[in-house]
Amino acid sequence: MNEMFINQIKAADSSGLSAQSKKALPEDNMFSDILNNVIENVKETDAELTRQQYLLAAGEIEDPHTVTIAATKAQISVDLMVQLRNRAMESYNEIMRINL
Repeated sequence: MNEMFINQIKAADSSGLSAQSKKALPEDNMFSDILNNVIENVKETDAELTRQQYLLAAGEIEDPHTVTIAATKAQISVDLMVQLRNRAMESYNEIMRINL
């Protein structure tokens, strides 16, 4: 399972970048990287849940509680993804309300 972490907020550089600069900074893709990691985490936990359910149905599992743990992990990862999406949509809507 991927480890999630929170990066520290960095102060804005007053020098800025020129408008003609076409190179993307690593920080520019941070949100997409986090979103991709969350999506991959959902896929991995769902695959693990499916595998655990199969083993339980086939009678090949020694500890039935691992299915419940896998189901809880899958649900938490989906909940995290939904909350991330909701926050992104709220942020987008807030930006759209700004009067320039």
